[in-house]
Amino acid sequence: MAAAGTAAALIVLGIPTVLIPNGLFTREIEPTWWSYPVWIATSVLSGLLAATYAGGGQGRDTTRRGVSGGVLAWFAVGCPVCNKPVLLLLGTSGALTWFEPIQPLLAVAGLALLAAALRLRLRSQKACALPTAEASGRPRA
Repeated sequence: MAAAGTAAALIVLGIPTVLIPNGLFTREIEPTWWSYPVWIATSVLSGLLAATYAGGGQGRDTTRRGVSGGVLAWFAVGCPVCNKPVLLLLGTSGALTWFEPIQPLLAVAGLALLAAALRLRLRSQKACALPTAEASGRPRA
């Protein structure tokens, strides 16, 4: 499940940000050197986080953190002038002047949120008690 989640995140983040070259999207500004490690780390953390949901169970706080982390990472690795919401808010010159310099901070924040969500999910799973022989109805050996 973690591998499938990681592969899905690689594709979902990589295609629109053109970190995976494709004919569907174009990029006006080349990716920075740190875009690739952030993309890979985000995908791995997203895949691991998705795997914690495979057995069911929900965690509203962790879901919110995970989604927020993924969105921040997407803004961080995307082209600053190809991003429609950023262009609508700031215009082309604003995207280059104001948004591009904060992209590394968005990357750190996104990775931190994903790591925090994963840590919370793993801690809650670790705290679950294993069924005992009495609870399962099986006789003791």
